[in-house]
Amino acid sequence: MRVVPPLLSAVAFCLAFTGIAPATAAEPDRLVEAINAYRGEVQRCGGEASEVLAPLAADARLRLSVEGVGDLQQALAASGYPMVTVQAISLSGPRDATAAMAALQESFCKVLLDPQFVDIGVNQQGRDWRIVLARPLLDGRLGDWQAEGQALLQQINVARTQPRQCGDQAFDAAAPLRWNAELGAAAEGYSRAMANGNFFSHLGQDGRIPSDRAELAGYRGGAVGENLAAGHGSPRRVVEGWLASPGHCANLMNPRFDEFGAAYAVDPQSDAGIYWTALFGAP
Repeated sequence: MRVVPPLLSAVAFCLAFTGIAPATAAEPDRLVEAINAYRGEVQRCGGEASEVLAPLAADARLRLSVEGVGDLQQALAASGYPMVTVQAISLSGPRDATAAMAALQESFCKVLLDPQFVDIGVNQQGRDWRIVLARPLLDGRLGDWQAEGQALLQQINVARTQPRQCGDQAFDAAAPLRWNAELGAAAEGYSRAMANGNFFSHLGQDGRIPSDRAELAGYRGGAVGENLAAGHGSPRRVVEGWLASPGHCANLMNPRFDEFGAAYAVDPQSDAGIYWTALFGAP
């Protein structure tokens, strides 16, 4: 896969519709919910199937004016958002979130399904909309991959202490996971592969799947699950995203899993900048 050099992406799009309707205060929030539901399922876009993605986090600093596109970098600097990459979509015409979502799916699926974006802001004025997706700067305070993998483990074990609803599945509180060195090594290798190869997928560029990678690292468990994340600069943001995504949440709460390994890797030349892998194992 082609490696793309780092750049500031500030793109504005416009679709024209007809008619005028008053704005509804709740519609921007409904559109964020619809976009996250769309990202939370496998989609076909540009002839390819997407990965299931964790939801975008609504950030008030990204709710920019719908009047004129202006300079996105300056606008976000003024709002206090420390961005690396941003894309803005402007729509003119949709009367509500349902109509806006239909327009986005038709023309901007690649933007909505880009794993590098982690935050979103939506603004609406009448039938004019502005949807801003962004990725913030890393804070530079991450430790090595073992330390941050252990931090993920601690936060996941806190989450497992409480019953939780993951989409349609209800989970009781589960026993804590314990660190496994082989799963950690497999996670580190795969995070590095995604960062250096500039891709985001459970299927490796070598054709291997999570259980293959765990076995090659020496893990002898009977079952393996995998969660991936990209663009998030802290274990807290990673776990928050997984808990809000039914499939990721189900892996995290699955009582069958009792071992865990995780790691991150950074490549400034990759689209998302930082990539996380968590592997869950069972006897």
